[in-house]
Amino acid sequence: QDQLQQKIICPGPVTCLTASPNGLYILVGVAESIYLWEVSNGNLLAILNRHYQDLTCLCFTDDSSHFLSGAKDCLALVWNLYSVLQAEPSQIPDPRHVWSRHSLPITDLCCGFGGPLARAATASLDQTAKLWEISSGELLLSVLFDVGIMAVTLDLSEYHMFCGGMDGSIFQVDLCAWPVQRDRTFQTERENGKVFKGHRNQVTCLSVSTDGSLLLSGSHDETVRLWDIQSKQCLKTMNHKGPVTNAFIVLAPANMFNPDGKPSVPLPKFSKHLHGTESNDEQGSEGVTLRLGLHQQECGESYLEKAERMYSQMHSTREKNLVGDQEHLTIQVSELEEEVSTLRKINKNLFDFSARIITKPAK
Repeated sequence: QDQLQQKIICPGPVTCLTASPNGLYILVGVAESIYLWEVSNGNLLAILNRHYQDLTCLCFTDDSSHFLSGAKDCLALVWNLYSVLQAEPSQIPDPRHVWSRHSLPITDLCCGFGGPLARAATASLDQTAKLWEISSGELLLSVLFDVGIMAVTLDLSEYHMFCGGMDGSIFQVDLCAWPVQRDRTFQTERENGKVFKGHRNQVTCLSVSTDGSLLLSGSHDETVRLWDIQSKQCLKTMNHKGPVTNAFIVLAPANMFNPDGKPSVPLPKFSKHLHGTESNDEQGSEGVTLRLGLHQQECGESYLEKAERMYSQMHSTREKNLVGDQEHLTIQVSELEEEVSTLRKINKNLFDFSARIITKPAK
C-alpha cells in the first residue's frame, strides 16, 4: 500500500484545486479566496479575494499564462498569471475579464487550446452553458437547457461541447452547427441523437479522450461511465462506494507501470503565509530561485532604475555646454562603463548557469 508522501494543511476546507500544465504552480479555492502556491519550494505567492461567495471551480489555460475561477456568486473571472505574480502582497490585482452573464452559481469551467487565444466554457445552475473568448472576453455562444448544468467540457478539436445535467443526462452541443446563433435552446425531444442517457443522478464531471472517440462521466449515482461518442452507447460502468466528484482521462506517465518508480523530487511543505511577509524566512542554502514577481526584500535602487538615471543624466549633459564640465563628464562615463561591465558579468553567469542545467545528464 502506498504511503502518504506529504500531508499539507490548508487554511480551510478546499472546494476546488488545480495545477498549472507546466507543473510550476498550484491553485486552491478556500471559501471565497484563491491561494497560489509555487510547487518547487512551497511558497505562498498570492491570495486573491475578488469573489463574494465560495469558489466552485478553477482551471488553467494550456500554456499556464492565464487561469479562470468560478464561484457561487455567479461570476467567472479570468486572471493573467504574470499580473498576479507582479502584484505586491498588499495589493489585489484586477482580473483581466469579469464574466457576469450567469444568473445562478457557476458549477464548472473548461478551457480549450490556444493559450490566451483559447475559448472557455462555463456551466451554471441557471440551466445554461456559455462559450467565451479569453482574449477579448466576448460571449460567443449561450445554450439554454431544461435542467441545471453541473459539468462541461470540450473535445480536443472543439467541434462539440458536452454538458452534464442535474437529472443525469449528458448533452452534446455542436459548435459548428449552421446557422450560427449566439443564443440557442437545446430541445431534448428534437435532439435525441445528441443525448447520453444512463446516469440516475446529477453528472459531476466530464472528460473526452485525446482522439475524441470516448467520453468519461462521473455522477452522484456512484458510478463512472465510459461512452462511445459516435453511437452514444455506454461501453463500461465502474461502480464506486459513494458519489463520484471528479474523474478525468490523462495520458499514462512514462513510469506508471514501473513498480520501482517514485517521484524524483519530494513535494515541499506549503507555506501558510505570503512569501516575503514571514517574520523569519528560512531559506535553504542550496538551489537557485527565479521569480517573476516583486519579491525583493531590500529597498535599494535597482539596476533598471540606476540605468534610467544615468541615461537621463547623459542626455541632460549633452544639452548643456560641456566647456568647463569635462571632469564631471569623465566621471559619468566611467560609471557607465562600470555598469556595462557589471551587466556583462551577470549575463555571463546566467548563461553559464543555464548551460549547466540544460547539459546536465539525466540520472
